[in-house]
Amino acid sequence: MTQLPIASPVIIQNAQVLLPSGDILPREVTVAAGKITAVGTQLEVSETTRVIDAQGLTLLPGVIDPQVHFQTAYPADTEDTEDLLSATSACVRGGVTSFVAAPDALPPTTTQAVLTDKLALSAAQSLVNYGFFMGATRENLEVLHTAGPACGVQLFMGSAEASLLVDTAEVIEPIFAAGSRLLAVHAENQARILERRAQFAAERDPATHTKVQDHETAFSATKRALGLSKQYQRRLHILHLSTAEEAELLRRDKPSWVTVSVTPQHLLLDVSAYETLGTLAQMDPSLKYQRDREMLWQALLDGVIDCIATAHTPHTLEEKAKGYPDAPSGMPGVETSLPLMLTQTKEERCTVAQVSHWMSTAVAQAYSIPNKGLIEPGFDADLVLVDLSTYRPVLRKELQTQCGWSPFEGWNLTGWPVMTLVGGQVAYDRGYINTGISGQALQFG
Repeated sequence: MTQLPIASPVIIQNAQVLLPSGDILPREVTVAAGKITAVGTQLEVSETTRVIDAQGLTLLPGVIDPQVHFQTAYPADTEDTEDLLSATSACVRGGVTSFVAAPDALPPTTTQAVLTDKLALSAAQSLVNYGFFMGATRENLEVLHTAGPACGVQLFMGSAEASLLVDTAEVIEPIFAAGSRLLAVHAENQARILERRAQFAAERDPATHTKVQDHETAFSATKRALGLSKQYQRRLHILHLSTAEEAELLRRDKPSWVTVSVTPQHLLLDVSAYETLGTLAQMDPSLKYQRDREMLWQALLDGVIDCIATAHTPHTLEEKAKGYPDAPSGMPGVETSLPLMLTQTKEERCTVAQVSHWMSTAVAQAYSIPNKGLIEPGFDADLVLVDLSTYRPVLRKELQTQCGWSPFEGWNLTGWPVMTLVGGQVAYDRGYINTGISGQALQFG
């Protein structure tokens, strides 16, 4: 890590630029005071303007990751724990310029005081823009309506520590019935999880995780959340869809106020990954089957699924080595999500414009984040230059995340970021990370 010179204004020349129309055309982009000021050709350059020659590169809006689990503790409690510097260094290397954090990092984000502390720590340490969900509990219904600034409220209907578990009707329904904030739901049926854990208690194969947290575990909870959202006309975001059944349910019945995300892991990995990855493939919701991956892809392409999130969860290799069922669930993702998805464009599964829409524009729309997600004058200068002509493997030694591993290690990917700008400041440049910049707190409409 290092400090790079910060210059403003900036002009990016010779890039292929993704325009709001979806076209990718040769354009110049000027940036000043953190904003995009012009997009065009033969733009004026002053003597003080820093010129970035982007020959051979494609300019995209910076990725907005709408669901991350960065830290075990705020601040990190051991040298092995992901902290904001390592997490956001991974972000800028991966082209992620903004994140929204789940409430489960200790202490959980369930009060105004904790939210305020986390925002202050992020202002001091985060290299990218940041926001937080408030976590629903059995006791904090009133504060969910008032604490802020927050993206909304996240409910863990399953797979959560006891303090954040809201798994019964008497707790869940009042949350849907009161207030108007966005509700983001981790939809798994906790009662079924407990029942199936007992059923498979003697098994030690990591693939058992998919038996325990099976299709019905996810489907029944998503159906329940969707029903409550319709009953109370409550804005709902369903996190990390994992099954074909959920995709088909939402294809038939998805109100305009409901949005959905999926992870690259659920699009690109399935139960076969346990054979080579073991507990590194363990996450919640669990990986499913090839048919599920195919149906999730189709739902994404058809607009049933709106956007992509990583659910970045940086458990250490030591923690993962505990074996099933003692190893924690989750895997890192912010560093690899963009090249993983851009590599799919080379396989003609989707287009560059679609990837950027799913990872930036649609996130800004779903979470009501103003002035982000497009390369257009007046929008924030959160930008990433990617190389779509070169392939490089995912290498453990290059990872910035503190956990130091990836389930995609060895995968040969294209679309790696060459330069990332956050608020017009160069945060990453060809392997160098600028630790002298700071992101800003996200605003939510």
